[in-house]
Amino acid sequence: MVSAVQCAVWRVCGVVVLAALCSGCLLNQEFAKLRLAQGQRALAADRLDLALAEFREAVRLDPQFADGHYQLGLAYKEQGDLNLAAESLQEAVRLNPASVTPVIELADVYRLLEKMTQAIRAYLVACELAPRNFDVRFRLATCYHQSGELDKAIESYEAAIRLAPGSAAARSNLGAALAAQGKDYEAIKAYKDSLECDGAQPVVLVNLATVYLNQERWEAAHRALKVAIQIDPTFSPAHERLGFTLWREHAYQAAAESYRTAIQLDPRNAAAHAGYGVVLMTMYLDQPDNVTLRDEAIEAWHESLELNPDQPKLRALVEKYRPKHEKPPLRLEE
Repeated sequence: MVSAVQCAVWRVCGVVVLAALCSGCLLNQEFAKLRLAQGQRALAADRLDLALAEFREAVRLDPQFADGHYQLGLAYKEQGDLNLAAESLQEAVRLNPASVTPVIELADVYRLLEKMTQAIRAYLVACELAPRNFDVRFRLATCYHQSGELDKAIESYEAAIRLAPGSAAARSNLGAALAAQGKDYEAIKAYKDSLECDGAQPVVLVNLATVYLNQERWEAAHRALKVAIQIDPTFSPAHERLGFTLWREHAYQAAAESYRTAIQLDPRNAAAHAGYGVVLMTMYLDQPDNVTLRDEAIEAWHESLELNPDQPKLRALVEKYRPKHEKPPLRLEE
């Protein structure tokens, strides 16, 4: 039988062991905090490898250390290891679900990984934790936009604008989402509201002009594009859109010049090559004896298709207008 004295001894020993274990846990937590601080200093000194080593040691010493997992996730993100960043940030969120910053960072990593469903889910959690945070609402809206969920994107952009009425970016993105739904007048209003917040936005002016072009409002588009080019004369898309506008206004020489400028500024602008070919072919149809115009037009279309093969209408134009040659009676491969 076990005596009362032995039981008492065992109880005392158990307390001593438990106290030792707790003391060890507390010691590990303190060491983990120390390694975290050393990692942050290394990160500030642009010593990423050392920072990663310190953060990894911090979470090894204390696996329940939410800040350690968070900092490790940020370091992995900076290194470009997005999958490892996601794993560490997931653990940080699990350990401290009430902290909004790790949730936002996790959502950002999901977006970089093009995991839009997970990104949206994380941003929605962040919105619940920080309902007055404009950046979270705006990022949620862009995820919906990229995913093609335009109704939800519009709703989220509008919520973001209520939080920050002076945000030009939120208003211009709202305009793009509305334009994608074919809501031209609503899109025009959103673009103009954006330009009232910040008038020096050539991209927004080009987007506004594109909506005008869809409505066949050539003069309005022309004015918007002229302003865009005044703001940034090197912006190739503005010259490309102006070329299209001038073509619709039957100013073919000016249109060709605008397209040439767009191509000079960005030789990879497939739309500019295609439009330049359309202008040259239009001129050729008025001057059918000038086959040089036809040949240059077809070559411009070829160059556009090389840059962007996914243009079925342009392929059809090439097939329609290219010279048809009879096959020679003998071929070299024979």
